[in-house]
Amino acid sequence: MTDLVIRQATADDAEAMHALIQAHLSEGHLLPRELDELRRHADRFLVAFLPGQIVACAELAPLSPRVAEVRSLVVDSNVRGIGLASRMVGEIRSEAKARGYETLCAFTHDARFFVRQNFSIVPHTWLPEKIATDCLACPLFRKCEQHAMMLPLVEMPKYAAVA
Repeated sequence: MTDLVIRQATADDAEAMHALIQAHLSEGHLLPRELDELRRHADRFLVAFLPGQIVACAELAPLSPRVAEVRSLVVDSNVRGIGLASRMVGEIRSEAKARGYETLCAFTHDARFFVRQNFSIVPHTWLPEKIATDCLACPLFRKCEQHAMMLPLVEMPKYAAVA
């Protein structure tokens, strides 16, 4: 995989990202995305590119000035098992920190991957930005079966023990 390049997406990548997402919807881990939406928000995405094709994508979606979400993380089934999803999340984390976000979140049906990336499972109510942005309009609101995952991006102050 020495030819693999992870880079910021452009609007020209939208069709390939859309096809990648569509091809993996049946696995049940992704929400559908509209092609026009991907074009409009291409600058939020990172893509993993092998010569001739995009094999992974992930979005850093702002929810507030402090909180951003990992969305539409997908790796083509032909290149799974080499740590590419972890690399994508690592790049997203670095980008989120560089942009000044304090918290990175994700919503998933299977928390194991994100736990391995040092995210913690938290109550949905800990992410009111997500609830206000997406959840209130969702038909599964209050019946959501996804895990809310959170990763602090800033060092929390350490307090001295009181004697």
